Amino acid sequence: MIRGVLFDFSGTLFRLEPQAGWLDDHAADEELNERLTQVLTAPTLSGDHLPADLVEAWGRRDLDPEVHRTVYLASLVAAGIEFPAGGAEAVYARSTDPVSWRPYPDTVAVLRRLRDAGVPVAVVSNIAWDIREAFRRHDVVELVDEFVLSYEEGVVKPDLKIFTVACQRLGLPPEQVLMVGDSAEADGAAVGIGCTTAIVEALPIERRPSALTDVLATHHLG
Repeated sequence: MIRGVLFDFSGTLFRLEPQAGWLDDHAADEELNERLTQVLTAPTLSGDHLPADLVEAWGRRDLDPEVHRTVYLASLVAAGIEFPAGGAEAVYARSTDPVSWRPYPDTVAVLRRLRDAGVPVAVVSNIAWDIREAFRRHDVVELVDEFVLSYEEGVVKPDLKIFTVACQRLGLPPEQVLMVGDSAEADGAAVGIGCTTAIVEALPIERRPSALTDVLATHHLG
């Protein structure tokens, strides 16, 4: 029986979607915007695309905000995108701005349904900045019981410790907890401590209207 839910953040509850003005010369270039999203949010991309002296740092990117900035600026350069002067820095700054993150169409409703049903929720994210403001902007921060963030905890998915911490903070054994994420490698690792897992696709907002609602229905939640 599932009595608690862990959610990933990026690509699961919210999605980073570059908007007009991120790169003034390419404001309407949807293909470029999607490339930026992939570069800035790929959950398990290796560091092989970076200069040799940054490969090790890539593995620590979600533990240290300054390391995160360094390796993602290098990733934007490595992607071969032509930026205006200061453009890469501006894009990176926007990527960590809560305003740039949009909830999926059913995120708010799903979090409210779980709260109404008395099902506790934790957000478990590999992230190097405080995402609580993104939830606050959509009036749902109070619907999350715990935020278990890698840069605060000193551990990243798929390390099992981060899932163990999240379950402990919900006061539930892993066997009674569902982990919902978009990465089979990072989020699916929760099965290693006994959690049930559900993987959704990190599709653009308009192409994924009900994946979270469908997960609730599958597991008879809410």
